Amino acid sequence: MPRLKNNGPNDQLTQLYRRYAGWLKRVVRKRFAAEDADDIVQETYLRISRLADENVVIHPKALLLKVARNTAIDRARRAGRGALALRLDCIEERELSLHSHQAEDLLLKQIILTMPLAYRDVFVLSRFSGLTYQEIAVRLGLSVKTVEWRMSKALGHCGRKLQGE
Repeated sequence: MPRLKNNGPNDQLTQLYRRYAGWLKRVVRKRFAAEDADDIVQETYLRISRLADENVVIHPKALLLKVARNTAIDRARRAGRGALALRLDCIEERELSLHSHQAEDLLLKQIILTMPLAYRDVFVLSRFSGLTYQEIAVRLGLSVKTVEWRMSKALGHCGRKLQGE
C-alpha cells in the first residue's frame, strides 16, 4: 500500500500524478466542464497533497475521482453555476465508482462468495439482476418477507466484511 509522501521528484504523490493525471483529465472532461478540466485536475492534486506523509492510498482512482468530483462541485458553486452544481450533486457515487480500481471488484466478489448461499442468491438477484423482492420471491419460491429478511442479513454481512470482521 503506497504512502503519500511529498518530498521530491520521485515521491509517491508525483508518481500518482504521472500515472493517473491523463486518465483523470479525460474523466473530468467527460463528466464535468471540459473547459475547466485542467484546473480541476490541478486542484485535485493540490488537495491530495495535504494528505501527504502519513496516509495510505489503497484505491488511488477512487480517491482521485472523489476529490475531483468535490473540486468540480466547489468550483461550480463558487462560480455561481447553479445548474451545473445541481447536476454534479445528482451524480451518484456508483457512477463514479465504475472506474475504480479492480481491487474493489475483487473485494466485492470475495465478500459475496463468503455469504451463506441463501443470502447470496437474494443479494445477487436484487443487486445484479435488478429483480424486485416480489420477483425474487416468486423465482425462489419464498415469501416477500423472507426475501426482505435474507437481504437485510446479506447487507449486514457485507457491512461486517467491509469493516474488517
